[in-house]
Parts: sequence; C-alpha cells; structure tokens
Amino acid sequence: MARYRGPVGKVSRRLGIGITEKGQRILNKRPFPPGQHGPGARRRQVSDYGLQLMEKQKARYIYGVLERQFRRVFERASRLGGVTGENLLSLLERRLDNVVYRLGLAETRAQARQIVTHGHVMVNGRKTNIPSYSVRVGEVISVRPESRRRTYFKNLIDGGDLSRYRPPEWLRFNASDLSGEVMALPRREDAEQGINEQLIVEFYSR
Repeated sequence: MARYRGPVGKVSRRLGIGITEKGQRILNKRPFPPGQHGPGARRRQVSDYGLQLMEKQKARYIYGVLERQFRRVFERASRLGGVTGENLLSLLERRLDNVVYRLGLAETRAQARQIVTHGHVMVNGRKTNIPSYSVRVGEVISVRPESRRRTYFKNLIDGGDLSRYRPPEWLRFNASDLSGEVMALPRREDAEQGINEQLIVEFYSR
C-alpha cells in the first residue's frame, strides 16, 4: 500500500515541525532548512499560497496520507456540517492507523499503519486491514487473539507501560486485552496542535 518512504528529517526541517518523533529529534539538532547552505541559508519570504501549501503538507506528512487520499478526506470534511477545518482534523484522527497509535499500541503512526496492514487489528471483532478505515463512536478496536501471542504484543503487556498509558479522552483503553473503544468523536484539541487547519481550507478553496 502506498505511503511516504522518504527521509523524515529533511521534511521536518523544511516544514519546521517534526512529522514524527525521529523528525523532531533531527529538527532539534539542526533547526534550519536542509541544503548545502545549511544554517547560513536565508529564508525567503513565503507567499500566502506557500503558507497554505506548507500547512497542507504538514498535515499530510504527520498523518501519513498521500495527496490524492488527503484531498478526498478534505472533500468529505467539506460536506459535513460545522467547521470544515475541524472536520478535517477529526476525520484524520479517526483513521484506524491513527487510533491504533493513539491507543499506545504503536510508537509511531507508520508502525501503527504496518500493524493494521499486517492484519493484527480487529474492529468490532472483525479483522480490518485498511489503515484509512474511519472509526465510529461505539466501535471496539482490538488486537486479534492470534496476534497477542506474538513477541511484540506480549512485550507490550509484560512491560507494564500500557497499564500506565492514558489515551485521549475520546478513547477508552483496556491494557489487559489490548482493546479500546471509541467513546466520542475527537475534538479540535484532540488533534495535532502544530497545524493551522484554516490555511488548509484556504488552500483547497482557491
């Protein structure tokens, strides 16, 4: 399944935000744009279009969504009632791979995506291997019984870290059986804070 496989460090430095924890570590060490001129490079004044494009790219890379799919998510958000930008971030948060990440079953969204595509996750008791699946209130996300015997998931349980982990308020997590329930739709404050969703709306409204 298609996904971004390039260097997260360069992208994080270009956008000025860590798109993953690794990207943030690299950005902390080298807080300047990539390229041969390095820290001496002069930042050019960015146009309104450039700012809008940058915000769209931030959201795409953070949530691991390719361009065509991201546009479809935006079009869906625009058809919903309410504020389009908040709808967009809510839909991105409701992606199954993001929910697996938010439940603490993966260290990164990329790892969560792999866990889903490899068939380790169930939704309401049925195996679901589509990372873009949009969860709904009341649905239960769990690790398949067969997968719990794998070393990775056994270490999650035996390590004890999950019992101390606190997921966002819109999710409820049971560490003993590696399952979680969607209690409510995610709000704006539940999504990534480094994104200006209004600029994304302006980008697609040109």
